[in-house]
Amino acid sequence: MRERPVNASGGETYWIAGIFAVLLTALSGRYGYHRDELYFLAAGRRLDWGYPDQPPLVPLLARAMSAIDPNSVLLLRLPATLAATTVVICAGLAARELGGGRVAQAVAAGTMASAAAVAGAGHTLSTADIDLAVWSVLMLLVLHLLRPDADPRWWLAIGALAGIGVQNKALIVVPLAALAFSLLLVGPREVFATRYFPLALVIAAVISAPYVVWQARNGWPQWALSRAIAGGSSGSSNSRIGFVLLQFGLIGVLLVPLWAFGLWWLWRRYRAFAVAYAMLFVGYLVMVGKAYYLGGMYPLLVVAGAVGLESRLSGHRIRLAALTFVIALNAVFSAVVFLPVLPMSALRDRSALLAINKEAGETVGWPQFTAQIADVRAHSAPDADILTANYGEAAALEQFGGRYNLPTPHSGHNAYWWWGPPPGAHAVLVLGMPADRVSRFCVDPEPLGRSDNGLDIRNIEQGRAIILCRTPRRPWSEMWPAMRQLG
Repeated sequence: MRERPVNASGGETYWIAGIFAVLLTALSGRYGYHRDELYFLAAGRRLDWGYPDQPPLVPLLARAMSAIDPNSVLLLRLPATLAATTVVICAGLAARELGGGRVAQAVAAGTMASAAAVAGAGHTLSTADIDLAVWSVLMLLVLHLLRPDADPRWWLAIGALAGIGVQNKALIVVPLAALAFSLLLVGPREVFATRYFPLALVIAAVISAPYVVWQARNGWPQWALSRAIAGGSSGSSNSRIGFVLLQFGLIGVLLVPLWAFGLWWLWRRYRAFAVAYAMLFVGYLVMVGKAYYLGGMYPLLVVAGAVGLESRLSGHRIRLAALTFVIALNAVFSAVVFLPVLPMSALRDRSALLAINKEAGETVGWPQFTAQIADVRAHSAPDADILTANYGEAAALEQFGGRYNLPTPHSGHNAYWWWGPPPGAHAVLVLGMPADRVSRFCVDPEPLGRSDNGLDIRNIEQGRAIILCRTPRRPWSEMWPAMRQLG
């Protein structure tokens, strides 16, 4: 293993990370909440040790941010900004850990700051951005443990971080297992030959135990959710072909040669990481996982590519300038497509931007959606409860409905199903469900129109049915078990 260069100060890494953090912060307040952020806020109001679709960490963060200011989008996204910035910093530090000098560190940090996956994840609070940060720190610690002079007590930090990672996103156990198996398969196996490794496992198990117990007590809904996502139930589900093709866009198409070279470089020097990447790629492909599930591995591939190319870049101004230009071009593309740089009018119907990044459309229109539903309810059934097709609709009404005195909405989708049905056999305003589905539980469905954000932006909620159900077929509590929906 190579020693850390004594002349690698890492100052460039922190400058790049600082500029990146300032940009994310400056753009945090544009557009509005993402549907998932509204859902995290709703879950944060009902804190628990677990939820059917996620562990408790991100709802806890949402609760903490909203306790400071319940209406600040910028503040809610502060943890996401810090997480994305951590990924950038870890890239530079990992390059130094692998023996890279200032050029390698700057290229690694700059590439990650320009990456589509990091910019997109860092703009909104989600489990994905926290997962990227946790995995980046874990990779840095593992690289440090592979040094011949490493203190094995770092295993304790790895165990604690792994436990925190499980409390953010249970899927992290898959790459952790893949990396551990790869180290056992191709070495260096001696990294496990310390009493601190089993202690790390104990620490990770203790920290993650409350969530695991919640899942066990509730019939392992996370596993059912994973099967549903593989079947295409999620809006971000991929086909196998889509999974493969989207790997080229996670960092940026222009920078694929950099991380591909990094994979080859790791195969020659740190083979376990290359084996882990291959295992995860095949595993997620077979499971029909979402494309970003593999995203945590790319920072290390980028770092390896930067370190491997440094000798060919140092002293060659044209090569370095060319790579810098490519990274800058990638950064501009990522900012324009995955950050709210353009005015909201750029998202209007037939928008090329929405065709590439449909999630941008999920950050607009929620106040208008709530106002429309409040108006329809006031004129048709002022005492009706509200039942929505998905958690985004329910969470938006919960967040913005107070000014209209709307009741707490209900939904059969994910955690909202756990939070209970409408009372008795009360009339409900049904949102987002097709008429044939509503007729299964309603005697007299009455169409009242369709949702319209008034912005000419075609997101998931645009044009969805609004139906009044005055008479349910049975009390809601009796029909509720069959209305559960995971995805």
